[in-house]
Amino acid sequence: MGAMKTPTLRAPAPIAAPAAGRPRNPRQNRERVLAAIHEAAIAEFSQNGLKGTSTQAIAERAGLTKPQLHYYIKGKEELYEELLMSVVADWRGMFDAGSTEPGKVLGDYIRSKIQLAFDKPEISRIFTREVLDGGRNLERFWPDARQQTRSKVDAINGWIARGLMQPVDAHTLLFAIWAMTQFYADSALQVRQLRKPDEPGWVPEREALVQELTALVTRACGIRVAP
Repeated sequence: MGAMKTPTLRAPAPIAAPAAGRPRNPRQNRERVLAAIHEAAIAEFSQNGLKGTSTQAIAERAGLTKPQLHYYIKGKEELYEELLMSVVADWRGMFDAGSTEPGKVLGDYIRSKIQLAFDKPEISRIFTREVLDGGRNLERFWPDARQQTRSKVDAINGWIARGLMQPVDAHTLLFAIWAMTQFYADSALQVRQLRKPDEPGWVPEREALVQELTALVTRACGIRVAP
């Protein structure tokens, strides 16, 4: 897979920017502006996707004018790709394919996926919406994703061959874990409406959820987990 592009967000040029391109608040430093742009873009893209999001909407949500926004970014497409690839980067390294302890690996994997679903739900929704829209912006993602998945599948099949777990289809197991964990990001509203509809800010207790999902997976795979 080709090298990643340099980040879309860039520092202001050494020379002074045009008056219309400067943040109105002179105390708002570069880091705060970039953070505001990121936050606004995540919210807009997670709700509306790439096509449904305008730079005007990002600018307004970030508290900037459109010329001010374009002083910091080239365009919405590059910003979108940067955010999209950030969730891919977060998923890397979660699965210890070299371990011979399937219970620990799968438990840690479920924990990491749940943590990400709770901490960065909107980023997860950007990825899911992109897949539902046809995944045209994921061409650079698939080769590495296939390689990472093959590594996980090989590890699972190795555990099965050594009698450390019951025979299962490794792809099906992985897809089930992804579905169970990302559901809490992509369908957070549904979870809340079906569990605690009268508590708008309610979220599941994540540690209890991790334990329950881990127990479901390990029992289904016939994995003995040390108490």
